[in-house]
Amino acid sequence: MNKIIDRTLKDRWISLHVENQVGVLAKVSGLFSGKAYNLQSLTVGTTEDETVSRMTICVKSDDVTFEQIKKQLNRMVEVIKVVDLTDLAIHMKEVMFVKVFELNSIDKQEAFNIARVFSADVVDIGKDSVMIECKLTTHKNNELIALLKKKFHRIEVVRGGAVAIESISTACK
Repeated sequence: MNKIIDRTLKDRWISLHVENQVGVLAKVSGLFSGKAYNLQSLTVGTTEDETVSRMTICVKSDDVTFEQIKKQLNRMVEVIKVVDLTDLAIHMKEVMFVKVFELNSIDKQEAFNIARVFSADVVDIGKDSVMIECKLTTHKNNELIALLKKKFHRIEVVRGGAVAIESISTACK
């Protein structure tokens, strides 16, 4: 019986617990670049244990490639734990700032309304611009960017990458 291999590219999420040492980020990101895997998102921060950092990584790949990535990460000495978050119940957010430029007073009100609908905050206001701060899912941030691009002439986007943690209940995802 032949196993069907899914070659569909989709976003895959990994959480890594790694030793908090100089050069570990470079080694992990080097693994991806050396194998020509394209990182969609990578965030790193220390955990409750200062000797351990947690990386949240998103890569667009097929099933076979994703399995190879996980195996290669597990072989790295500095990697303590690899968790595939792709199909788990998780809580995930991405920090994003969007500057919206060249606004008149009506446009500013529209930007405020859009921010409110997305549960985002207007954190700075200029003569003809506003800055919106978002702590949304990557998908919702993408929707917000698409809407702002459609409504306004000029925006600037800075994204911090997603962080994720496994849910403590199975009702979340």
